[in-house]
Amino acid sequence: MIDVMSHKWDAIYAQLDVENSLPVSVLTENEFLLPKAGTALDLACGVGANALFLARHGMTVTGWDISIVAIDKLSTHATQQGLNINACQEKINVESFTGSSFDVIVVSRFLDRTLSDAIIEALKPEGLLFYQTFTREKMMQNPPNNPDYLLTENELLTLFSPLRVIFYRENALIGEPLRGLRNETQFVGQKRKNW
Repeated sequence: MIDVMSHKWDAIYAQLDVENSLPVSVLTENEFLLPKAGTALDLACGVGANALFLARHGMTVTGWDISIVAIDKLSTHATQQGLNINACQEKINVESFTGSSFDVIVVSRFLDRTLSDAIIEALKPEGLLFYQTFTREKMMQNPPNNPDYLLTENELLTLFSPLRVIFYRENALIGEPLRGLRNETQFVGQKRKNW
């Protein structure tokens, strides 16, 4: 299975340029919440726009992705820029995580509901989770369309209910349809000190 999935994503990431990739808005718009230093994980990092953003912010970053093409591109770019990023090819599952490892975890446009408890466990006390991914309720029927990879209404609040909610946005179909973030939910949560 890893070979089929990695080949699929290798083909996609072969077409993408690190220079033109942008970090997700839940991270850039809430940058002021980031610690000045610490450890961060960019989960399912792709070519690493979030990882690069975090490293430029002074964090020691780990990036995981199933695609070796994406990991090679990120590693090369990070080395050229002198940024502290450990990019690793990883078939992400519950066993990938160790407890209390990261001050920050970023997940963008990736959804595996079985990982929510492991993600929470991997956060250090007071650690932050930045999450942005696709919803089932959409303005435009762009991919992905498989409901297994699309959030239901308020689902991130349920999946990460043990975390303190710092920020949440799910605009759905409300208001002016061509303005604002559509088709995606944003969440920032913090692991409680006494977890």
